Amino acid sequence: MTHEEGGGQARAKAPLDVPTGYRVGDWTVTGLIGSGSWGSVYTAEGAPDSPRAGQRAALKFLGTGLLAPGQRAEVDELVTKEVRFSLAARHPHLIRTYEALPVTDQDRPALDGSIALAMDRAERNVQDLLADAPSAPVPDAVRILRGAASGLAHLHGEGWLHGDLKPANILLGPEGEVWLADFGLTTELDGTHAYVPPMGTLDHLPPEWWSERTGSLGTAVRPTADIWAFGVVAHQVLSGGQHPFPGAGARARALAAQAYARGRAPLRLDPALPAGWRQLIADCLAPDHAARSALTAAKLAERVEECAASGDTRPSGASRRGPRTAVLVTALVVVLAAAGTTTGVLLAGGDGAGKPGAEAPATTPGVTVSAVNDALPASSDIPKNLRTSIGSAARLCVQPEVTPALIAAMLKAETGFNEKARRPSTDEYGIAMWTPRVFKAWAVDGDRNGTKDYMSAPDAIATMGAYLCWVDEQLKKHGLHDDLPGLTAAAYRTSTRTIEEAGGVPARVRPYVDKVHRYLADYTAR
Repeated sequence: MTHEEGGGQARAKAPLDVPTGYRVGDWTVTGLIGSGSWGSVYTAEGAPDSPRAGQRAALKFLGTGLLAPGQRAEVDELVTKEVRFSLAARHPHLIRTYEALPVTDQDRPALDGSIALAMDRAERNVQDLLADAPSAPVPDAVRILRGAASGLAHLHGEGWLHGDLKPANILLGPEGEVWLADFGLTTELDGTHAYVPPMGTLDHLPPEWWSERTGSLGTAVRPTADIWAFGVVAHQVLSGGQHPFPGAGARARALAAQAYARGRAPLRLDPALPAGWRQLIADCLAPDHAARSALTAAKLAERVEECAASGDTRPSGASRRGPRTAVLVTALVVVLAAAGTTTGVLLAGGDGAGKPGAEAPATTPGVTVSAVNDALPASSDIPKNLRTSIGSAARLCVQPEVTPALIAAMLKAETGFNEKARRPSTDEYGIAMWTPRVFKAWAVDGDRNGTKDYMSAPDAIATMGAYLCWVDEQLKKHGLHDDLPGLTAAAYRTSTRTIEEAGGVPARVRPYVDKVHRYLADYTAR
């Protein structure tokens, strides 16, 4: 699938290669910490012959030299913003930047022209703590949330929006410091809004983000986007890493949040959350901007202090189940609410563990969901080994048009279910005819084996489901509602922009869409 436009989150991910011992200004690089979308962070020490001798720091290299021209212009602007804000930020709960150092090195094209930010060096981030959390509040959970809320209140008070609040961007210093960091998407408010590129961490973005049209200035966001993200982070910190919206990946969790915002699923917070924190998180996660707008960052910080003063981070009277069980059951409820399905069940546990048609446990009354294969006619030519992957891919999407039958019809139209299909002339491969570049932007680990491969049928199908869900949402957002299955298939072959500009299915892909419709009729259970 070539797509004339890529997915919304595609960015260069390769780390900038900075060797140990490399000198920038008064700093010497000592090791790699990690890499993000357009930069890499290294540990550094003050060079012995400099005024910084013996001082520890982190060097964040922001480089755009190896990006495509279109990406470079966008990222250059983000780099400029980050440098400007980082140097201006002065607050105990914002990471401190000492200086911005231009790098000139013609022998290293990837580094030449980049900027190195010398900043406080953290010991860990909150994401590290969550990885070790035993399904309980992380150590010093209240201190972390107090610091994050205070830093956020300062940002908003100065007219800035963070734009990418998440556990990995809350850093922990060697003396107990809590710092908000990574200001690549931090931007100044223009009245009630800020405008950012269509980027961010999918499962920490508010539901209304998905319905905002991206214009020449970027995507409009409001301060309440940071409030939503804080609610997600607080739930994770206080529950040992559990995201408030279930899903196997970030896209699935974002879709679950959208189902909740549309009233198709209730908000299900960890039952062990203390009452005060539970109410605060629920207010942060109000389903739309209007319902969230009364909770400013300043008020949020006040309420965090009130919760902290209560000294209560103990579990409430509700029992806590293991995180895997809780997420599984909640995920089934969300999928049910989104899809309106009430036929049969496939749940692990009990005498019928793993068997289609097994009864739901007594602890989840009223929860029933069909086995993933039941929605596809048994007599069709859909290979048996693909049915589970097709059903799973569809059921993670809240859009009613993205059904197992539609995914199966498109796979048949693309390759006739040929898992080894190859079309080198157009750079398309695998059962879903993914272009490797586009697949990388949307990749889902469908078989959960730790890799994402466009030649793997489970991965290719799961990724197709995620992409189709986004396409369907985009088409609706732009007022296209007639024949959504056909429009979605056409966009898969071209792009959403092509469909929007044509106002429907372009003539050049009409034969493909007609085939999808024929197969869709064959695969729709009657």
